[in-house]
Amino acid sequence: MCTTLQDHEQGFTMWEGYVDWRNRAAIKGCHGGAVAASFVLVVEILENLAYLANASNLVLYLSKFMNFSPSASANIVTNFMGTSFFLALLGGFSSDFFSTYYIYIISATIEFMGLLMLTLQACIPSLRQPICASVNRNTPCKEVGGGHIAMLFSGLYLVALGVGGIKGSLPSHGAEQFDENTPQGRKHRSSFFNYYIFCLACGALIAVTLVVWIEDNKGWQWGFGISTVAILSSIVIFLLGSRTYRIKVPTGSPMTTIFKVLVAAFSNSLFPKNSIGNVLDTRETPQNTTEISEEEEGHGEQNTEIQTEMKDLKFIGKATVENTAYPSLHCTVKQVQDVKIVVQVVPIFLSTVMLNCCLAQLSTFSVQQAATMNTYIGALKVPPASLPIFPVIFTMILAPVYNHMIIPFARAVTKSEMGITHLQRIGTGLFLSVVAMAVAALVEMKRKRVAEQSGLMNSTEPLPITFLWVALQYLFLGSADLFSLAGLMEFFFTEAPLSMRSLTTALSWASLAMGYYLSSVIVSIVNHITGRFQQTPWLYGSNLNHYHLERFYWLMCILSGLNFFHYLLWATRYKYRSTKPDDERDQLDNTPSEA
Repeated sequence: MCTTLQDHEQGFTMWEGYVDWRNRAAIKGCHGGAVAASFVLVVEILENLAYLANASNLVLYLSKFMNFSPSASANIVTNFMGTSFFLALLGGFSSDFFSTYYIYIISATIEFMGLLMLTLQACIPSLRQPICASVNRNTPCKEVGGGHIAMLFSGLYLVALGVGGIKGSLPSHGAEQFDENTPQGRKHRSSFFNYYIFCLACGALIAVTLVVWIEDNKGWQWGFGISTVAILSSIVIFLLGSRTYRIKVPTGSPMTTIFKVLVAAFSNSLFPKNSIGNVLDTRETPQNTTEISEEEEGHGEQNTEIQTEMKDLKFIGKATVENTAYPSLHCTVKQVQDVKIVVQVVPIFLSTVMLNCCLAQLSTFSVQQAATMNTYIGALKVPPASLPIFPVIFTMILAPVYNHMIIPFARAVTKSEMGITHLQRIGTGLFLSVVAMAVAALVEMKRKRVAEQSGLMNSTEPLPITFLWVALQYLFLGSADLFSLAGLMEFFFTEAPLSMRSLTTALSWASLAMGYYLSSVIVSIVNHITGRFQQTPWLYGSNLNHYHLERFYWLMCILSGLNFFHYLLWATRYKYRSTKPDDERDQLDNTPSEA
């Protein structure tokens, strides 16, 4: 075990800006690296197993055991998953303000408490709604209410709070283990994000096969119980890796910097007479050149680059003007640069929301479609919620192939460090989502045609069509998720300022959240509009066979296509800032604006 004193004596060097779990200086060769990141990857397998085991099958639990309608169940699931991912912003903010290490431990404990509540409710019959056994799909059952629903939602949203904190802290904690100031370290960090997605898929594979089968055949109390044990085990494994971690020293609240810069820019725009001069103007006027330090003269090219970039967002650039009326609002060039970078990635972030709205269908209507179909493969009966096994297996195959074959080949061809850019990878995922929605619409048309021809529109009997047809849309959407999520996480982490990395990386999960929320909004709007022109809305009632789900999927396809072109507009205009090592990019971090 390395200690600070011993390593000083042996001539070891410190990781500047990092400490170990005991708040001592982190040592090169003792902290960080692949070993530390491997603990994070194992933890992610268990964490995603605990979360997805229930999220993937939750829509059936709500409809069969809590007696919610298909559309109500779908909205509850999308709202729950949306909240989980949206709270990743809180986790990211807290991680930048405190540390990724402690936020993970706190968040995992909260998730454990929520899963424990859900397990108790599933185990004790008096805490849940009596099972409704109706032979007719058009006959609704009495929904859960009172204390039952209070316990259900308390458990669900404790899980959501914990998941949000984990998603906002764990990816950044793993990525921070690598030396970002060397090409080899940046390549290893890129590999980490690929294998982070691979581990997500590993956890999902166990969740949608073994755990879902147990839930359907042995009872939901066993499924919730497995998830509870999994998240508890992840805490233990994470703590076992404590001695290997290097933990970034927090530099203050990133939101404080953002708020200060925006307020300063707004104030200086309203009261320009209070300003003495702008940093850009003073740097460009001959009389002020003698005031620039020798260190700044040595980086003249970098200064020019920063000045040019700041002119792109003139409003934010006004924050560098020294305001004599409000001296506390004075901002450095670095603070303005940090906020400008965050503002510039926002359009990319917003362009991915529609993709995640499409992904929301995997946990809702797609599962319900499969539940009406023949789920046998030979003599094996497959639970409908196990459908995600197809994109999961594809992800587990494609992630290593992408990392060890596609990327090296692309680097050799393009002669660049990245090979395939982050934005190209995200764009591929957006295009695949358009294809997925078209496939989903065609499959639903076929499913309903079989139901009509078989005279089973109102029956609870399985339709004479294999559920593997639905697997096609899972395959395309799963591929889209692989490309977009890994690309987004690496893009936000590498482009973000050092003090805001956890917060900006959490935008990847916030995009998922907004997608799930948007899905619920679109369902509500579609039902509202179609209900005004037809006797029955497209997505209403307890019988999925009477839904116009194929029309909904075509609408999603059109919206996804329009969103793809919107993304291209921003992606082609974006200028990367992560091509240089961070020590070079931040050489002017503390450069103050000049009076």
